[in-house]
Amino acid sequence: MELAIPALLYIPFAIFVMLAATNAVNLTDGIDGLGASISMIIIACLSVIAAKYEVFEITILGCILCGACLGFLIFNLHPAKIFMGDTGSLLLGGAIVVMALYLKMPFILIIAAIIPVLETISVIMQVLYFKKTGNRIFKMTPLHHHFELSGWKEGKIVSIFSVITLIFCIGAILLV
Repeated sequence: MELAIPALLYIPFAIFVMLAATNAVNLTDGIDGLGASISMIIIACLSVIAAKYEVFEITILGCILCGACLGFLIFNLHPAKIFMGDTGSLLLGGAIVVMALYLKMPFILIIAAIIPVLETISVIMQVLYFKKTGNRIFKMTPLHHHFELSGWKEGKIVSIFSVITLIFCIGAILLV
């Protein structure tokens, strides 16, 4: 399931994937523990895929990043004591996309990173719809804020989004 694109097309494609993935993870990191937990599951998925294809440098990188996310989550579950901010979320998004590009499987992110993808799509839809009609589709975007304003607690959002990510990541592993 490797990607074969000529170099002249690959470079702009890789830049697009890098910008999209880093910003998607950044949008996802909006409530305590969400960005780190989702990223950790995606990174673990990519690490399993790397191990399956014997790309051990990516497997090792993924294990290190998962450990860092777990350590961070100890202090960042609700109520957060430490905030990741843009620096941390952009790093995690960058690590995810670098792992996928190194494995030559950037399209696997559409499945494995389903929550960041949906978070980004919700923002794009909201902005375009609001500019066109002056009305909103969601109470607030990114999508996790819509659920927050609908009465869901932060822990419930993090748990459900993490389970959804895990299910899609298992699907991605089975797909490759």
